[in-house]
Order: sequence, then C-alpha cells, then structure tokens
Amino acid sequence: MWSPWTSRKPAPGRLTQSTSFSSSVTSSSKDHNGIIAVLDDDAPPAGAGGSGKIVLHRVRSSNKLRTCKSFAAASEAAEASVAGERRVVLYFTSLRAVRPTFEACRDVRAILRGLRVGVDERDVSMDAAFLAELRALMRRDRPTLPQLFVAGRLVGDADDVRALHESGELRRVVAAAPLLPPTPCAFCGGSRFSPCGACGGSHRQFSEKTGGFRVCTACNENGLIRCTACCSGG
Repeated sequence: MWSPWTSRKPAPGRLTQSTSFSSSVTSSSKDHNGIIAVLDDDAPPAGAGGSGKIVLHRVRSSNKLRTCKSFAAASEAAEASVAGERRVVLYFTSLRAVRPTFEACRDVRAILRGLRVGVDERDVSMDAAFLAELRALMRRDRPTLPQLFVAGRLVGDADDVRALHESGELRRVVAAAPLLPPTPCAFCGGSRFSPCGACGGSHRQFSEKTGGFRVCTACNENGLIRCTACCSGG
C-alpha cells in the first residue's frame, strides 16, 4: 500500500528550494513592491522609500505645471492669431480623404465667397501649425472641420454657418470684414502658399559645417511658406 504523501521524504537529487533562492525571491518581492510604489501614486510607501515618492510627486507636479504653462501660452498665441475686429479666419482641409468633411469645408468656403468676404483661409492639410492652433483654440485633440472665427470669436462649424446663412444673419456677422479681392493673388494664384525660397521647397538645406543636410527652419513640413502678399495680419 502506498504511503501518505506527507510522510514521504524527498528522494536524493530532488530539486528543493535553497536558502539563496528564497532570499532572492524575497528581495525581488521587495523590489517589486518598491516599483509599484513608484508607479502608483496611491500605493503606500514602503519603509524608507517615502522620500523618493515625495521627490517623484514634486517632479510630476513640476511637469504638469510646465505643461499647463505651455498650453496656456499656445492658447494665447492661437487666440491672438484669430483676433482682430475685421478678421475672418476659416480652418478647413482640402484633402478628399474624408468626403463629408471635404464637402462641408467646400460648402463653407463657397458661402463666404458668395458674400464677397475676405477670409484668412488656413488649410490644416497644408500646414500642421494651423491644426495646432485650432486644437489650442477649441481645447480638443481632434476638432471637427471646418471652424469659422470672426473677430476672435467662434462662429461654429458647417452646420452653424449654413443655418446663419439661411437666416440671413451671416452677412451681418461678417459685415465688418474686408471685401474679397476681385482677382486672385498674382504671387500665389490664390493658394496662399508658395515654395520656400531658402530651400526651394525641399524642406532641407545643406550645411557646410556638418557636411550634411539639415531641416529648413524657414518653411513648414511641406516646404511651403505663407504668401506675404495675400495673407495679411488683418
């Protein structure tokens, strides 16, 4: 008859838990608890690790403060870019990737041109800086397009513009805006962008100092600059 399991002795050569292995497991458990305390703000401090947690809180608070300050600065810069008693700013996209968005942008542009209003059109697909401005203004990571601003105030998206236009209120809203020029710009043809003269539109410049190419700082990621002839400060 088989003997009970509890009364059996380990056979020679059987793997047993050594003292060194037990100590390593204990130390690794302590390290794991310390890691949890560092990653989780709500975890209780382990022994002398409390001072490290305080330092970590200070670092995180400092990072959050810097983020808030940078976001506030970006918001102020974006608000200043659309401010002005006579300025009409439209954020839109010319890409046809999302058809409803493209058609909404096209309709709003057609409505404003029908009113003969001079609009500062900012195509987010041509310059990523415009998208950053819109995010700061809307306080959203993915704002919808288009968005119309008049005299620094948000008018709304395509549905809002259509409703104002149908009721006749849109003409009153943009009454103080400058009139649309009778002919397109002679320098950019109405595209409001021109190739960068410093890099020729390649967004790269050769550096004699390093013997290689570096990013051109005079243009955007597409090698374009805003036309100075038709993109006035309003």
